[in-house]
Amino acid sequence: MTLLHAHDYGGDGPQLVLLHGYGRSLTDWAASAALLTAGYRVLAVDLPGHGRSPGISPWTIPTAVRHIADTLDAHGVPEAVVVGHSLGGLVAVEYARANPDRARARAAVNLDGFWWGREYPGAERVSAGMLASAGAIAPPEYLEEQVTKCARFAIPADRAEAAARAAAHPLPDGTWQTLPERAATLGILDELHRLGTHGVTTWVDGVDRPLLLVQAGRRLPTVPGLEWFDEFSARFARHVSDELAELSRTRPTISVNRIDATHLMTMETPQAVATLVAEFVRGLPD
Repeated sequence: MTLLHAHDYGGDGPQLVLLHGYGRSLTDWAASAALLTAGYRVLAVDLPGHGRSPGISPWTIPTAVRHIADTLDAHGVPEAVVVGHSLGGLVAVEYARANPDRARARAAVNLDGFWWGREYPGAERVSAGMLASAGAIAPPEYLEEQVTKCARFAIPADRAEAAARAAAHPLPDGTWQTLPERAATLGILDELHRLGTHGVTTWVDGVDRPLLLVQAGRRLPTVPGLEWFDEFSARFARHVSDELAELSRTRPTISVNRIDATHLMTMETPQAVATLVAEFVRGLPD
């Protein structure tokens, strides 16, 4: 049994389990979690190889799901609505698929966790960029750099610094080990491409738990030198939007929403995220 690092935010009510995105940690959820404890018991978990959780080799979603289940058992959580952002959103849906009865998974929420197949035009360039930075050693100025980047999204400096500090490990020479490391990233990319190959509709087929699928309503700002990524992400977002619209019409167990935020929604608009999750959970059947 491998237990993952978790933080129990407390609260009373139905159980929520919060999962973060690639290269991040459970601290990304701190602001939303504090709001959600008014009506829910909230537990956040670091995915394998992220934050303070141990790594897994090879990194696969079925193994991650199994370790999440073991961790929830250790925290006395027999049933939960699993809420994930980005990579965590894909894992949340897969957790619901692996646990079709309410003994573990009551429902799942996926916040902008959508991916493409390996052959999708432009996918190779995205993968190359992820691998180039995977497990990199960041300079001593890493925290300040992250705070500056987050300021463009009106993310408060204290929130940005706490999240950056939790997502990397300090090294004795003052530099920072970013996570996950390269071997884990290779496995994560394989899993993302596997799930994204046939599109959202095919991916969620067979998941009979209630799902909330949420898409970011705003694109990330252009990064100089990466203008090609704007076209790539806009094209993919249109494909996802079309599929989500069809799913909302044809699958009664699937709810679809859009949030006025970029992909960084958990850090950028924690109040809106908390409200969206709470409204979905309140509407679930008893």
